[in-house]
Amino acid sequence: MKIPSSTRRNFTAGLLGSTSFWMYGGHKVWADALQSEGALAYKPQYFNHEEWQFINAACARIFPADAHGPDGALLGAPEFIDRQMDTPYGHGQLWYMSGPFRAGAPNLGYQLPLPPRDLYRQAIAAANMYVRDHHQGQVFAQLAAPEQIAVLKAFEQGKMMLGDVPAHAFFEQLRQNTLEGVFSDPLYGGNKGLAGWTLLGFPGARADFMDWVNQKGAPYPFGPVSMSGETA
Repeated sequence: MKIPSSTRRNFTAGLLGSTSFWMYGGHKVWADALQSEGALAYKPQYFNHEEWQFINAACARIFPADAHGPDGALLGAPEFIDRQMDTPYGHGQLWYMSGPFRAGAPNLGYQLPLPPRDLYRQAIAAANMYVRDHHQGQVFAQLAAPEQIAVLKAFEQGKMMLGDVPAHAFFEQLRQNTLEGVFSDPLYGGNKGLAGWTLLGFPGARADFMDWVNQKGAPYPFGPVSMSGETA
């Protein structure tokens, strides 16, 4: 899918406390194009129906749509996360996963005994139970956007457990994977239409930048290219 590019704009850090964006217009063009592509309906390979609804709703809240661009769900973050669940990463094969398992300082990294795929399965089920208890039997995906945001903030800041998963650890896992999906190479299922890279002005996998070395501040005139050769 080819999405028309627009003028360049500035990027800076800070979403939900760590990533903020001042981007550019063209949101409707992107949203319409991505929505049309979404009609092809990727079928999740790992997540069940209720989990898939949760992931899509959460990605849309963590990376929300605004006047500058589409939300994380339209950009393919849920597909990226689902695909990752059946990789060595999803199975925890890239980490030391033997005990003892003890709560540690954030700088010590991941300390839970669950690989990502099991963390998601446990935490989403418990998260929906939490929502049912606080929202008249509804699950997360059924809530209005402001209520979904309030729930995610409660998980981010709260001390409650979601199964064997601390709520804040689940939120951080979901936030990290959402951003990875939005800004990954499309080969991995996210960054639909290279729209994430276009938002940043990131040129992608272009092979030669020698003409632009030492041209500090000069606008780069070419759109991004993926590893497979897709262009925006």
